[in-house]
Amino acid sequence: MCGIAGFLHAGGRPPGQWQATLEAMTRTLVHRGPDDEGYYLDDRVGLGHRRLSVVDLETGRQPIGNETGDVWVIANGEIYNDPQLRQVLASKAHRFRTRSDSETIVHAYEEWGPDCVQHLRGMFAFALWDARRSRLLLARDRLGKKPLYYTIVGGRLLFASEIKALLALGVPSR
Repeated sequence: MCGIAGFLHAGGRPPGQWQATLEAMTRTLVHRGPDDEGYYLDDRVGLGHRRLSVVDLETGRQPIGNETGDVWVIANGEIYNDPQLRQVLASKAHRFRTRSDSETIVHAYEEWGPDCVQHLRGMFAFALWDARRSRLLLARDRLGKKPLYYTIVGGRLLFASEIKALLALGVPSR
């Protein structure tokens, strides 16, 4: 089990404030991922991850990006058909740096765009940021085994594995 949290902001703010926002959100998810934390920030999006280290203990840190650093993912769960997808993607010249199934999501997106979700089998929730296209893709498995909550507040799309990460920012509950 891992925890993901983040936001997409329509306008810019100083990156220092964004880091504090992500840290507040991910602090509420420590129980989902006590082993590690990681962040990705740019001028529009913030991605935060809490990790429970199960697979690829050395190089499986998240967020995981592509080779050019313009596609990033944070994920919770497991992609069951990861070995098969890796073979297909490697045959199409995608290069893997880790054994993490989260990296497979990045390359699947590069190959198939948002339709990559149709190729994934497993229990998962993820947030993928495509900086070239200014596109945020939020997805979860078809049965909803891994939670993904979201809301829009003050021009920001906020999302997380648990509602309390949203409440940490003062989002009103209903």
